[in-house]
Amino acid sequence: MNRALATDGKGNVLTAFLPAVSTSNAPTDAAMPAALVAVRHRTSVLLVFDRHRRQWELPGGRIDPGETPSQAAVRELHEETGLHLPALDLAGHARFHLVDPPRDEYAAVFTGRIAARPTGFVPNDEISAIRWWDTATAPPTGAQILDTTLALLACG
Repeated sequence: MNRALATDGKGNVLTAFLPAVSTSNAPTDAAMPAALVAVRHRTSVLLVFDRHRRQWELPGGRIDPGETPSQAAVRELHEETGLHLPALDLAGHARFHLVDPPRDEYAAVFTGRIAARPTGFVPNDEISAIRWWDTATAPPTGAQILDTTLALLACG
């Protein structure tokens, strides 16, 4: 698991993507504090622009105490985009080596599909915009390479 699947400009590394076999196969060799969501519409994946990190990334974030990764994914997707997709599928677990502070951790990665692109996105304190990235093209300028790589792996 030490092979880099992607490395961002800060030196954070996506070291593995472990496809889900079942909901009970979560890895236990590092913490899993986050859940991410790759929402598809045809050949496109939904990206959000994070105001603080100033980059395009997958919707998602911290798993709150007492919350399952699935619950966190549904909540974060709704908070960040307004979309409510309660039946997300677990695609797998992404392992990262992060540099500040140095640590290894996982994120649960979920997928969902929608038939029509939603309208009426309302910017919030965290997310200033959304966009649809056609995965047959290069990622948009300013996209987090770890997230776009995960989107391709999860939706493969």
